[in-house]
Order: sequence, then structure tokens, then C-alpha cells
Amino acid sequence: MRVRAKICGITRLVDAQAAIAAGSDAIGFNFHRASPRYVSCEHARAIISALPPFVTAVGLFVDSDPALVREQAAAAGVVILQFQGVETDAECAAAGMPYIKAIRMSVSGDAVDLERRYPRASAYQLDGFSPGQAGGAGVPFDWSWWPRSCSRPLILAGGLTATNVARAISLTQPFAVDVCSGVEGVSKGVKDPMKIHQFMTEVQRADRRN
Repeated sequence: MRVRAKICGITRLVDAQAAIAAGSDAIGFNFHRASPRYVSCEHARAIISALPPFVTAVGLFVDSDPALVREQAAAAGVVILQFQGVETDAECAAAGMPYIKAIRMSVSGDAVDLERRYPRASAYQLDGFSPGQAGGAGVPFDWSWWPRSCSRPLILAGGLTATNVARAISLTQPFAVDVCSGVEGVSKGVKDPMKIHQFMTEVQRADRRN
């Protein structure tokens, strides 16, 4: 099975188009107002409505009220949720949509008992840890902490770039990889099409090797 990829923190249609052209399976929209990559529901819907078929639109939330998540997800048109905060399984499930639970990896034990802690998650995303940040902030974690087994898909995130993603895939064998800052230029939220292309080329190269 090939490794899937998501380009997250999309704020412009041109960036979404570049991600899809390079082979990305999913694109992510950040609805956390404190994020420099925040987009409104209306802006996200305008981008999503212009996407071709078979591209998954993911909505990222951080410790939001489940009722608000439901409302914003419906307004934007995303089809799966990603929870990046300290939400419980009950809070995630209360949003009423399939969800991915992101886990910030500060120690190896952070990946223990994921299926018990979040039994209703569709997948788990293991992300880097940066104090005071909801996401990995472009920082990789120790890939030796990767769980040896899990019945749900595992997504690798945190500090991935074109220079390290092939090695990361080789070491962890994830279901998918997720990149945000690793394909950006100077401005947060503005993707670099060349970096996207290089990143996806390395993902595909790692697939061929494995």
C-alpha cells in the first residue's frame, strides 16, 4: 500500500492546486484562530468547491466546542476532522464526523494506548512537540518512538521536509505523511510549489524503495 500525503495549512487556491498536481491525497484547512494559517469557513469553502474529485478536505480544530466544530465543518465543506488539542475521545466524537486525533510526541510514552484513549478515532497523527504550540511547529520527534503495532492508520507529521521524509518513511512505515511548514517559503501559510513538488517526489521515491 502506498504512503498517502496531506499538505496542511492551505490558505490559497493556487497552493491547493499545486499540492494536488504534485500528487497529494488530502489538503488541510486550519480553523484555529490563533494560527497564522487560519482560514475562515467561507474562504475554505471557496477553495474546496474548486477542487477536483477524490481529494480529501480536512478541517483542523484545537479544543473547540463540538457544536461549533459541527457548524464550521458543515459551512466549510470538509469531510474529516483533525483535532490538534487536548480533546478527549468523547469531545472529538461529539462533533459527529470521522476524526483524526493528533498526538504531540514529547516523550516515547505519548504513543502508548492510543486505541484505548481514542477508540473512535479513524486514525492517529503523531506530531512533533513545541512548548506553547498546538502543532509541531516544524520540529520532528524521535522516530524511534513510533508504535510497533496499531490497528488504526498512523500518520507521521512534525518537521518533515523533502530532505528527511524518505528516511522518515523508511523508519516508520506510516499510512500517510502530513506536511505544513516544510513546504512553505518565507511567509507562513503561503506554500512554495517547488517545495511541494520536491516533497511529493521524495514521498513517491520512498514508496518505490519500500
